Amino acid sequence: MEALGRIERVDLRTIWTSEDKHFTPWLAQPDNLQILGDALGIDLELEAQEKYVGPFRADLLCKNTAEKDSWVLIENQIEKTDHRHLGQLITYASGLRAATVVWISAEFCDEHPPHSIG
Repeated sequence: MEALGRIERVDLRTIWTSEDKHFTPWLAQPDNLQILGDALGIDLELEAQEKYVGPFRADLLCKNTAEKDSWVLIENQIEKTDHRHLGQLITYASGLRAATVVWISAEFCDEHPPHSIG
């Protein structure tokens, strides 16, 4: 039998030092988007990485391939959630006409409770 590794909590900054230069490109890889899509129950197809919305850039814009003209905005944050990122989510979702918003974060503060998957 093959030995399995142990799941352990790590500081995300030790793996990805920068959200836009390291984590976003990693997440945009087809295999990683597939895993995220499976967890969310959404068929994701990458449309754009660092998609401009006016002078701002949304991390990932994906198509939900199961629904016509259905866009999925993915904003990642490898720190604790904050109001700045919440404002970005609202701006990007509006500007990109996203039907679904996914906020990935290392930790959600009490004011931004995550919606559980399942």
